Amino acid sequence: MSVSQPIHAIVFDVGHVLYGWDIGALYEKLIPDPARRGWFLSHVVTPEWHFQHDRGRSVNDTIPELQAQFPAQADLIAAYAPRWLETITGPVPGMHELVAELDDAGVPLFAITNFSAEFWAMFRPAAPIFDRFRDIVVSGTECLVKPDAEIYRLALRRFGLNPGDGLFVDDRIENVRSGAAEGFPGHHFTGVSRLRQRLVAEGLIGAGVVQR
Repeated sequence: MSVSQPIHAIVFDVGHVLYGWDIGALYEKLIPDPARRGWFLSHVVTPEWHFQHDRGRSVNDTIPELQAQFPAQADLIAAYAPRWLETITGPVPGMHELVAELDDAGVPLFAITNFSAEFWAMFRPAAPIFDRFRDIVVSGTECLVKPDAEIYRLALRRFGLNPGDGLFVDDRIENVRSGAAEGFPGHHFTGVSRLRQRLVAEGLIGAGVVQR
């Protein structure tokens, strides 16, 4: 649903919107046995353990802590940081083409991402799509995470946007709702087709061919 004032910028989430991410993609290579791998991913290197890095904690602290807790898994835990790029499963289908279309149309592009500062430093050089973005708020750098209100307030200031200017696209509904409360009209991302329809409705791109 459109807001009363025109939207003229797009603010993207990164994980599961622009790029797929799966810790298991790395550990499929390191733990061939599915049962052992399932235990490891649910008890040792878990998403919940990873997310502390998004709040600003360093792997220099978290890796030794986890190794002390699970000494028998120390080598597998040690592989996480240097091989973290192997958790990126590739572009979300159709999304990089849509970003290029928006940029070519002159739509200002930004991002707010829950992302470790250390992992972002590894990832950003491998992701030239972000050359099209004007600014990106990285949670681990700011020690603020979605859906906390302050990260959206910071983004408004950093991006030079007024409330209502930027459509915020995220795959997590709680992030969409919290962003909307802080001045970012939201789109709950479930795929490129619905997002394209929204962008056409907002007058930001032409109808073209609907991608699926």
